[in-house]
Amino acid sequence: MYYLDNNIKTLDRIFDQHKREGYLRLDLNENPGGLDTDFIKEVLKDVDREFVSQYPETLEFTEVLADYLGTDITHLCLVNGSSEGIRYIIQAFSAPGGKIVGVVPTYAMFEVYSKMFGRNFIPVEYTEDLKMPIENIIAKLSPDVQLLILLAPNNPVGNAYTDEEVETLLKVAKEMEITVLIDEAYHYFCPKTYIKRALNDEHIFVTRTFSKLFSLAGARLGYVAGWPEGIAMVQKLCTPHNVNAFAMAFAKKIIQTDGMIDHLVALHKEGRDYLIKALDENGYPHHGDEGNFIFIKPRTDAVALVDRMKSEKGILIKHYSGIGMLGTCLRVTTGEKQYMERFMNALLELDK
Repeated sequence: MYYLDNNIKTLDRIFDQHKREGYLRLDLNENPGGLDTDFIKEVLKDVDREFVSQYPETLEFTEVLADYLGTDITHLCLVNGSSEGIRYIIQAFSAPGGKIVGVVPTYAMFEVYSKMFGRNFIPVEYTEDLKMPIENIIAKLSPDVQLLILLAPNNPVGNAYTDEEVETLLKVAKEMEITVLIDEAYHYFCPKTYIKRALNDEHIFVTRTFSKLFSLAGARLGYVAGWPEGIAMVQKLCTPHNVNAFAMAFAKKIIQTDGMIDHLVALHKEGRDYLIKALDENGYPHHGDEGNFIFIKPRTDAVALVDRMKSEKGILIKHYSGIGMLGTCLRVTTGEKQYMERFMNALLELDK
């Protein structure tokens, strides 16, 4: 008898179908400027026939990354974007029918993977003013919950917990024997990180990606950090040669280039600060304390404005509905000042 997993049959997925080349891409939290062309050419100098034809070797880059993070390779697992690591943690550390607690709205794949593997995703909704009191999260926790997903910061809302709040959540999770996944995809856009907890304590994972600040979304690279026994379980789920050589070559060069990460952070901060000031000066309500994204309440219809931005200005943005006090609003990726100026000029021209 032919078989099809009913979890897959009933699973709703959305796949990008539209062509995005040639647009200013402020819709998927990528770095709209990308890496400098000269930097890209410098990395590609080492690409030859052997580089392309052989299977990627991960040990050297994992050692470089471990040294950068102040740990050793037993605490790290390279993955094909942090989304792959999230999938494996859900697979390994929760059971079919098991409970997973996470906030909503958030990165859609947390709930998608939960449904894919027959887990019970328990949402914790933001308040009307887009706050997330940790008491609301704790109220959903119980000894039969197997995984708690936290984000630092959360996409798309842009909130970050205080250190005291995270410590409280970790304490409660430990008492109830709940594994904790802290997604730090937007770590470099937020000063808080909990990777030391993942490196030093059991049943805490941190996932990170090179897609955002490092501009490697097209190369696909991320990693899971955690205690050695937990990392070993995640690695068992990895497909052979899951991380490509190009991604590791670029990531290695970025890490080893003095001042490059600080420079990328500074460029983003300048652009974000400009946009927030311009929004305030023009009376636009907005929300998003951390990350490289921001909610904006437009004066006119948000859905129509997204379409006009694309067709008339060549700018891709998103609209979200049901975002607390903002209702239906825009979600815009933040980046270098030149791109924020282009977006702001378009907004003022179209939104009237």
